[in-house]
Amino acid sequence: MKLKLGLRIWILLIVLLLALIAISPKTDISGIIIKNPGAIGQEQGLQVGEKILEINNIPVETVAAFGDTLKKETKIDPIKVILVTDKSTITYNTFGDFNFTLNNDLTVKESFVKGLDKGVKLESINGKSLNSTEDFEVLRYDILPTKRLEIKTDKKTAIFLVTQTPDIEVEKPTRTNIKKGLDLGGGTRILLQPASNEAVSDKDIQDIIAVMNNKINVYGLADVKLRAANDLSGNKYILVEIAGATRSDIEDFLIKQGKFEAKIGDDLIFEGGRKNIPSVCRNDGTCSGIRSCNPVAEGYQCQFQFSIKLSPESAQRHADVTSKIPVITSDTGQRYLEKQIDFYLDGSLVDSLNIAEDLRGQPTTDILISGPGVGNAQQTAYEDALSNMDKLQTVLISGSLPYKLDIVKVDTVSPTAGSEFVTNAIKVGLIAALAVLAVIYIRYRKLKILFAMAITLFSEIFIIIGAAAAINWSLDLAAIAGIVASVGTGIDDQIIITDEVMKGQKEHFFSWKEKIKRAFSIILVSFFTTTVAMIPLFWAGAGLLRGFAVTTIIGITIGVFITRPAFAAVLEKLNK
Repeated sequence: MKLKLGLRIWILLIVLLLALIAISPKTDISGIIIKNPGAIGQEQGLQVGEKILEINNIPVETVAAFGDTLKKETKIDPIKVILVTDKSTITYNTFGDFNFTLNNDLTVKESFVKGLDKGVKLESINGKSLNSTEDFEVLRYDILPTKRLEIKTDKKTAIFLVTQTPDIEVEKPTRTNIKKGLDLGGGTRILLQPASNEAVSDKDIQDIIAVMNNKINVYGLADVKLRAANDLSGNKYILVEIAGATRSDIEDFLIKQGKFEAKIGDDLIFEGGRKNIPSVCRNDGTCSGIRSCNPVAEGYQCQFQFSIKLSPESAQRHADVTSKIPVITSDTGQRYLEKQIDFYLDGSLVDSLNIAEDLRGQPTTDILISGPGVGNAQQTAYEDALSNMDKLQTVLISGSLPYKLDIVKVDTVSPTAGSEFVTNAIKVGLIAALAVLAVIYIRYRKLKILFAMAITLFSEIFIIIGAAAAINWSLDLAAIAGIVASVGTGIDDQIIITDEVMKGQKEHFFSWKEKIKRAFSIILVSFFTTTVAMIPLFWAGAGLLRGFAVTTIIGITIGVFITRPAFAAVLEKLNK
């Protein structure tokens, strides 16, 4: 006998297949993938999602092995540098740079080395004579400590030299395309509100999000979600979710206003952002790096330095202000302007630099930015200086936020707790499904009806999850609650359909089409009512219930137009 499934059942089967493709279950989840390539990794072409296979021909198959191998293969010990000038001999230790720059005539232009003064002529480094700046660059390459790093992925092999351990973040591959939200995957969710006495417009919110996105792009972060949110009272918020980050991480690099100002006296010369600073040197040892590390009273202090390019307007402001400042002579005979250029970050003084006499009244576009890093050991101070330099460079590139942001609500979930939530949700879901099916069997006492309902129930859940994977929607506890709610309405609708069909066996004056039509008239009213009820939840609680609303609407839509018609078709065939 030929089995005729019918159009409605074929539609269900096709949708189930599409859901399977969207979820894309994988049997092989070996190795590790790049979660965040970091600044150095991005420069070398590494991308989020690439699978890392080897580091310097050493296989790495776990996150722990990757971290240990990367740290071991990029560990750099300080080297001794001996400088001979026309005045004296200086000896010091350094990590990634000589910590000074030279003019074309080999005189010192800028120095962060104790005892090495500006203007002295450099004659040799570590016993090797200097005759030109080209010799200096060759020695920089030959003498300074670097490590060759080869990272092999499933897409490419990146080979480069590093002076520090790259900040590449990795994670285990996932078995499916299902994205876990904060509640299930771990991370931090922060609800932010602009602090302003005036009304904040939608454009203001989008400007804030644009600056925050710039910071995210500079850091090369993955798994970050930013979106505007409103509540029913009209208040405007920004919702931030970052997987694997803590509250302090988000506060530190993302929601700090990051207002950078360069002043000479009370005159503002330039601010951070592309408008004033079109170019910032980053990850280039020739114009960015740690220039000195020296012992201080409570440990060590390292000094970072990097160059920036000013816009013509900012350069002209510098010329106008400095043209009126008198020149003084220091104890070492150097001639500077009477006032320094001061760098402020969020109102705090970062550093002050002397302005050379030859820059007086000149619209210079090349500026050096510097600042300190401290620690109880030289390595700690070095890493602190690198971190401070990275943050300052990010502020200069991305600009400052137009408003100070107040934290309204914080939710932090560890990955371990998230994993437990997933396990518990699956257990509770199965128990609930079995309990519902047991009640259905007690009511109808027919295994074929129980079988049809069970297939429909699990098909509906599978399709909802597939739809979430297809639209890249993250499943969190609110979304799971939405799935439960939609499946619950689905059971109600199936009972209505079943009752109509069972009643129809006794009341023969209605045709099959009329019975199903009567059932679906009730179901459609319930569908529209529930959909309308879900719409306000998009904004309730500043949008924190949006996951519940979205999955509920997706679930009941799938049920009304796909699974419940198929269920009705199955019942028709079972009862003929």
